[in-house]
Amino acid sequence: MKLCEGRVAIVTGAGRGVGRAEAVMLAKHGAKVVVNDLGGTKDGIGQDLSAAQSVVDEIKAFGGEAIANGADVADWQQAGEMVQQAIDTFGRLDILVNNAGILRDKMIWNISEDDWDAVVRVNLKGTFAPMSHAINYWRAQSKAGNKIDARIINTSSGTGLFGNIGQANYSAAKGGVASLSIVAALELKRIGVTVNALAPRAQSRMTEGLAERTEEQIARRNPDYVASLVTWLASPESADITGRFFEAWGYGYAVLEGTRHGARCDATPDDPASLGDAIHRIVRNSQTPVHFERDQFHDL
Repeated sequence: MKLCEGRVAIVTGAGRGVGRAEAVMLAKHGAKVVVNDLGGTKDGIGQDLSAAQSVVDEIKAFGGEAIANGADVADWQQAGEMVQQAIDTFGRLDILVNNAGILRDKMIWNISEDDWDAVVRVNLKGTFAPMSHAINYWRAQSKAGNKIDARIINTSSGTGLFGNIGQANYSAAKGGVASLSIVAALELKRIGVTVNALAPRAQSRMTEGLAERTEEQIARRNPDYVASLVTWLASPESADITGRFFEAWGYGYAVLEGTRHGARCDATPDDPASLGDAIHRIVRNSQTPVHFERDQFHDL
């Protein structure tokens, strides 16, 4: 059964790794795909359309429909032109998968202004800019009386929620993607657009050299595990799922439950010296943050 027959998708950062797997699987399930990739290095340098075109050729080889796009998704005008290309070529847009991202990993005290700006620009603005143009297209369609059944799937990261040493810029950007996804889900539910976010765990050039792993662990990080979930979330079957954050890899899919209220104590407007025992008590009686209790499953 083809889950996305007749639907039109944009997948950003789709020239390699997770994005490539998502574009290919969406096409295998009947979607017509705009394969976007700037073609730069993993730290955001350079430009080359050949990566995107290679994925288009792969899709066409099994009878799928796809076109290549080399837009810089963090450039407002180029992001808009990419959305318009999908509409002009295939007649509509139903799915936006934001996957483009870069890394410039350094300890906080070594991050330059350029390192910060580049990573936040691509990962966060490069998610928002395509979203904005797609959302305005869907709003116009809704106002014209057309029924909308659209999907936005954003790639955040466990790093964006749990943090990771040496990735302050990336963590901040991906945490922003998670928050952006929640707000968009709240605002767009009424017009038939769902918005969900992923924390994928997959082998790709973004994760090369980050950790030693066994053959089994590498196999469980096959990007196709992520692509399967994305394809289902992109389908009409997922219309009732929005505002959720999923962890995805070969060890399983999990709903991440985000921030919840923990223990509380009485507040004081004028006596901070009295707070010691109470604050220690409520911290002691609340769950330890995940970033301080990473278990074996989390670190695989």
